[in-house]
Amino acid sequence: MTDLSYLSAASELSSVGTPTLWGVTLAGVLALLVLDFLVTRRPHEVSIREALGWSAFYIALPLAFGGWIWSRFGSELGVQYLTGYLVEKSLSVDNLFVFMLLLAAFAVPAVLAQRVLLYGIAGALVLRAIFIALGAAALQTLDFAFLLFGLILIATAVKLLRDALSGHQQEVDINKMRSVRLLRKVMPVVDEYQGTKMTVRQTGRRALTPFALVVVAVLATDIVFAVDSVPAVYGITEDPYLVFATNAFALLGLRALYFVLHAALSRLVHLSYGLAIILAFIGVKLGLHWAHGIWAGVPQIPTLASLGVIIGVLVVVTLTSLRATRDRESGDTHVVVADRH
Repeated sequence: MTDLSYLSAASELSSVGTPTLWGVTLAGVLALLVLDFLVTRRPHEVSIREALGWSAFYIALPLAFGGWIWSRFGSELGVQYLTGYLVEKSLSVDNLFVFMLLLAAFAVPAVLAQRVLLYGIAGALVLRAIFIALGAAALQTLDFAFLLFGLILIATAVKLLRDALSGHQQEVDINKMRSVRLLRKVMPVVDEYQGTKMTVRQTGRRALTPFALVVVAVLATDIVFAVDSVPAVYGITEDPYLVFATNAFALLGLRALYFVLHAALSRLVHLSYGLAIILAFIGVKLGLHWAHGIWAGVPQIPTLASLGVIIGVLVVVTLTSLRATRDRESGDTHVVVADRH
């Protein structure tokens, strides 16, 4: 049995992910997470040089992996991987907007920012793995799974577009966050950060630090983003291994990318429009794929065409965003984010 034809006993989904390849990939992802935790073990402000270096590494690594997929399994899977990675990377930038708002709302010291981001990335990886497994199970057991995924993406796109058109601004009110309210009911919370400590002893009992609250808040947002992210990449490839790989590589570079794009994020004012178009496009693509399985005459959208559409949309919204904000003063850090949900 070759790697390409590998098929689990009870599965109808073909995958290049042999047990060996899965094991090596998971070990590699875990090693990279451990490396990031070691790098951030001593809290410090991240310089632009450091951020650029790590960003270059986390861009070169998935591209090199994509080259290996292309050479090992052929151009079709290579294009699927690269397209899925681009979709996930685009959605991860949207994650960064929310992370920026959370860090600002909780007044996270600059020296602790990257450790908060790293906890968020680790949590997101675990949640994405769970959602990917659930998605694979749905595709194997539900005839209408592709249609369901497509409807989820279209509904998200409509919500995102509606909020963007209405000029709705996402605000973070710590006191209204359910996760924060729940934690405060369970344990007392001190006012000051204590480095990266989650808890401290106060008047003879354990109390949470603001660091613990912001980490939990970030993890809570990860759940919301996973609902959109996993169906979106399943719209590009049905291979669970490639879905996981694209998610993992897109997330691993977020810590460094945050500090590279921090100043530029507020200028991407049209990103919500672009993401709405991309999610709606993939939703339609999934719907057509489902319909094609019932009526052979229904056309499907090739992955290469999807790649062209996604790149085109991202280029256009980036250029229009930069043009719309070119007169903004360099010191303006106001962030406007369309509420996704």
